[in-house]
Amino acid sequence: QVQLVESGGGLVQSGGSLRLSCAASGSIFSITAMGWYRQAPGKQRELVATIRSGGIPNYVDSVKGRFTISRDGAKNTVYLQMNSLKPEDTAVYYCNADVIYYSGSYYRGPQGYWGQGTQVTVSS
Repeated sequence: QVQLVESGGGLVQSGGSLRLSCAASGSIFSITAMGWYRQAPGKQRELVATIRSGGIPNYVDSVKGRFTISRDGAKNTVYLQMNSLKPEDTAVYYCNADVIYYSGSYYRGPQGYWGQGTQVTVSS
């Protein structure tokens, strides 16, 4: 099995910064992509940023120029540096990873996994 553990959420004033981290562990052979999604109260979960192994990051338009996604392949960890935060960035942020995992003598996947979520609150 694979687990994703997020950290770094919290309360910050408008214009402030936070850095989220997400570490994947378990029966991992490789991770093809990692990303961050968010869900605000009463809204659907939306993609914030993704990064593929060796690829170019992809961002939703509303965070371009303010957020930066990065990845440490050796640690199976993805980061989200969030600058110039706005009240509309308030949401629960979820980490996602597409994982090729060990299953007995075989590799399976990629299969998507989610973290438990971390709350980000931006006050005006």
